[in-house]
Amino acid sequence: MVALKRRSWTNKVAATLVIFGFSVLASSSASSNSIESTKNKIFGNKNTIRISIGTQDQVINTAIGGATVREMDLLRKYLPTTGKYEGVNYDIQWSSYTSGPPITNKMLANQIDIGLMGDFPAAINLIKFREEGEVESTFIGTLAYSPNGAGNAVVVPKDSDVTSLSQLAGKSVSVPFGSAAHGMLLKALSDNGVDPETDVELISQAPEVGGTSLRTGQIDAHADFVPFGELFPFRGFAKKIFDGAQTGVPTLHGIVVRDDFAQEHPEIVKAYMKAMLEANQIYRTNPEATSAKIEEWSGIEKEVVYMFLGPSGLQPLDPTIRQVHVDALKNSITTLTELGKVEREVDPEAVSGWVDESYLKAAMSEQGLNYDEVIAEAENYVISGQDALTGEEITEPKMAAQFWIQGEEKVTNFASIGNMMQMLPKLRAEGKAADVMFVHDRNNGWKLFAENSYYVNNGDGVSAFLLQEDAQQYAASSGGQVTAFKDLPATLAQTNPTPVGTAN
Repeated sequence: MVALKRRSWTNKVAATLVIFGFSVLASSSASSNSIESTKNKIFGNKNTIRISIGTQDQVINTAIGGATVREMDLLRKYLPTTGKYEGVNYDIQWSSYTSGPPITNKMLANQIDIGLMGDFPAAINLIKFREEGEVESTFIGTLAYSPNGAGNAVVVPKDSDVTSLSQLAGKSVSVPFGSAAHGMLLKALSDNGVDPETDVELISQAPEVGGTSLRTGQIDAHADFVPFGELFPFRGFAKKIFDGAQTGVPTLHGIVVRDDFAQEHPEIVKAYMKAMLEANQIYRTNPEATSAKIEEWSGIEKEVVYMFLGPSGLQPLDPTIRQVHVDALKNSITTLTELGKVEREVDPEAVSGWVDESYLKAAMSEQGLNYDEVIAEAENYVISGQDALTGEEITEPKMAAQFWIQGEEKVTNFASIGNMMQMLPKLRAEGKAADVMFVHDRNNGWKLFAENSYYVNNGDGVSAFLLQEDAQQYAASSGGQVTAFKDLPATLAQTNPTPVGTAN
């Protein structure tokens, strides 16, 4: 047990509602006006139409539908200019926030028309609009998602001895209360035999505060959403001990719109969906260059952006709304109810009626895109091509490895970790260095930072693992040995003396 005097996390949740913007009713007084006056406020005179979009630049799952569309001015490209829109002046307003709840506040107050946010804030958005009664909101498309929860994570200080959630008993853990990461943390702790109410000190902290607390040793662990579980390790002061994918609970970021805006101007909503679809294709066509641009726009390093959105990334870009995405919203409602975030009982099944793909499908049709092919492209966006060392085809993406050489525009791909390791001495001999190296968890295919992973070399090849216990289990079953990245070259030299530049 921790020595700090504490309250139960359920009480702390209630105490932090204002901080994270979930007490949104007070900010929605503007909705008490009539629908007609609301429309006048939004659209102004007949020659000017305001389009206000709220995004989260640092939450890079929204970067394609947010910063990329904004900075490349893609929306204006598709806005209608004929019929009732002839001679219209579009007043496009963009605003960025660190989380979803402030976007909901402003949507309720008629200050934002289209909002980009994660599954938990989106569920709150949909519920709160229906509680207001006059205007509703609708979930109209997905930005990026994980079918199993990848993206949420728990990290500890880099020099911590903690390697698993079970070791957090008696320690302090911070998380943004009411977020998807909060729900993930509660489930994960319970699944690992740690009672979140009595065995740990739970503290509510936003990502930037949690990062500082980790650096200064004020907390023992921090749980958060995209991209901070990867960003903090990349910046060198944390290591990941739990990935949200271990919960198997889907998560997403997506798009919500005020219904009055969508009904008045469906052509504009469709235009936004077209812009988002083009942004998706721009990213897939050149993920490295677009990641570098997103770094300029968001402040999140390109390597972390690439880790999430690039080939074999943690969160595929899939704009559709399928059952897995609806399940993410349903789960959010269930968890938010348990956390006391929902004032009245809401049937999670009701969310199925709060989604609408018609704008997306119309945009796809007009751009000549096939719905099923869009899904297949998202699911099959994996590492491919030839190994940079041997020239062999890369046929098993989850066994592949990559590095990004400083100053180079493209990531270098390898069919295996062993091949990448053989290339490193050659790289150093040429006076070059890699900004980052990626490997993939053998069991699950999750993209990992090479330096923060565990390895097993059984003589037939090298496998990477996020969790030390998984590496130990595989080593025991395969006759291999567990090693850290810093010891991997020596281990490989003992079992594979193949010279650099030849196949192994």
